[in-house]
Amino acid sequence: MQQPYSTPSAGRVLVVDDDPTVAEVVAGYLSRAGHAVDRAADGPSALASAAGQWPDLVVLDLMLPGMDGLEVCARLRERGPVPVIMLTARGDEEDRVLGLEVGADDYVTKPFSPRELVLRVESVLRRARPAAQAPPGSGPLAAAGLTLDAAARRATKDGAELALTLREFDLLAFLLRHPGRAFGREELMREVWGWDFGDLSTVTVHVRRLRGKIEDDPARPRLIRTVWGVGYRFEPDASVGPEEC
Repeated sequence: MQQPYSTPSAGRVLVVDDDPTVAEVVAGYLSRAGHAVDRAADGPSALASAAGQWPDLVVLDLMLPGMDGLEVCARLRERGPVPVIMLTARGDEEDRVLGLEVGADDYVTKPFSPRELVLRVESVLRRARPAAQAPPGSGPLAAAGLTLDAAARRATKDGAELALTLREFDLLAFLLRHPGRAFGREELMREVWGWDFGDLSTVTVHVRRLRGKIEDDPARPRLIRTVWGVGYRFEPDASVGPEEC
C-alpha cells in the first residue's frame, strides 16, 4: 500500500460520491489544482480504491447507497490514518456532528463552491504533512503527562500513544504552546484551522473528542477547561508546567 503524503506539493485525493455530476465537477477542479484524483461511487468501491492506492485525503459524501459515508470513514480509519472531508446534502447540525464524531477532519454542505472545496482540501493536506507542523528549531512539547512531537506527528499520554485525528493533533499542539490562556472558538478556528469563517460547532466537537482522549474524566475536564463566555483554556498541573523538551 502506498504511504500517505507521498508528494510534496499536491496530493492523491479519493472523491466518493454517487452523484456523477458532483463527482465529475469536484474531480475536475481538484485535477486542475494539480492533485491526482481517484473516484468511487459507493462505499465498497471506495474501500477497494483505497486498498489499491492509499489516498492522501478523501472527499466523502455522507449519503451513499448501501454503506453510508460514516461507515466508510470508520472503515478507512481502521486501515490507517487519512484526512477526510465529509460532504452532506443536509444542513442539520446533527449530520455535521456525526461526521466529526467518526473522525472527519472537515465537512462541506451541499450545494457548495468547488473552489472553496479545493481550498479546504489544500488546507487539510498542508496541515497533514509533518514538515508543515514543526517550525525550525522547535522541539517536542510536554505538559501534564502529555508529550507531543509535531515533526513526527506523534502524541502520547503517560507513555501511551494517542490516536488523534489531524484536527485533534493540531488543537492539542496549539493548546500546549499556549498554556493558561483562554481562547474563543472563533480564535481557535482561525489559529488552528486557518479559517476566517466556518461553523463554530466544529471547534466544540473537536474539543469534546480531544477531552475524551486526554482527560482522566472527560465529564469533569481538568486539562481543557471551559471558560464561560469566552471559550477554552489549557490548564496543566501547577507542578508540571509545559516545557520544551
